[in-house]
Amino acid sequence: MKELSLVVCVYNEEQNIKPLSDQIKAALKDFDYEVLFVDDGSTDTTRDEIRAIKDEHFVLVELKRNYGQSSALQAGIDQAQGEYVALIDGDLQNDPADIPMMMDLLKKGDWDMVAGVRANRKDGAFLRKIPSKIANYIIRESTGTQMRDLGCTLKLFTNEAIKSIHIYGELHRFIPVLLALEGSTRMTQVDVNHRAREFGRSKYNLSRTTRVFSDLVLMLFLRKYLQRPIHFFGKMGILTFGIGVLINVYLLILKVLGQDIWGKPLLVLGLILLVAGIQFITTGIIAEMLMRTYFESQNKKPYRVRKVTIVE
Repeated sequence: MKELSLVVCVYNEEQNIKPLSDQIKAALKDFDYEVLFVDDGSTDTTRDEIRAIKDEHFVLVELKRNYGQSSALQAGIDQAQGEYVALIDGDLQNDPADIPMMMDLLKKGDWDMVAGVRANRKDGAFLRKIPSKIANYIIRESTGTQMRDLGCTLKLFTNEAIKSIHIYGELHRFIPVLLALEGSTRMTQVDVNHRAREFGRSKYNLSRTTRVFSDLVLMLFLRKYLQRPIHFFGKMGILTFGIGVLINVYLLILKVLGQDIWGKPLLVLGLILLVAGIQFITTGIIAEMLMRTYFESQNKKPYRVRKVTIVE
């Protein structure tokens, strides 16, 4: 087993491959390492540039098409064999020279993850810095994960920690939250170097903002109700069904007293709430059955043991 696996996701980064590979070689010369370049369906000469490195430490993982950063990261993580796994961007904005310092911190502190925080960030304020700060603040406050820079790809993990999660959709921004869901709560962060992009074009824009907040809703649900979805849907169902019952009892009393209730908007609302309540409760029961199938079919445990120590 290698000591360190470095996962680098690239998409149309042909001009960055050689300088990045040279920097990686210099930074990791004292480690037993492998570098997994994951090509996410590039349409330029990125793959040729990676093949031209001609170094046994470097591996090219080619995806059949452009799947997005989350899927590319997961592909690299699946291939990683190192005792420790590092993630880094392929655009030269992260500095590989920070990795030895982060490795030392990870080992000495027995952390599950060491996350980089981009100090003196070299990005545009309006399109990148300000939206990032706002998103980081909202995610911290809502999820309770105290990471200052969730958008920084440069992170180091133990193999056990990073292999315990699966990154779907665009959940790469929520890796610390996913780790916490799996019980890997020993996380720290450290300032790292950040550099301006020299070659190629950024793949980020403001259109990602709505996707980030959609994923945040999912993270909040998973954080609170992953193992007990009936508590969410059941609560909603009982509340809506109860209000519907009260409305219909009230209308029944009016009917008994001789008033005409047919066609009243309140009657329609009461019936809708009754049906909605039943649907919420039914959805909760189905979700509970799916969760049991998820855990039991894969022999997964609803807990994770960090270590077992014989006390003598």
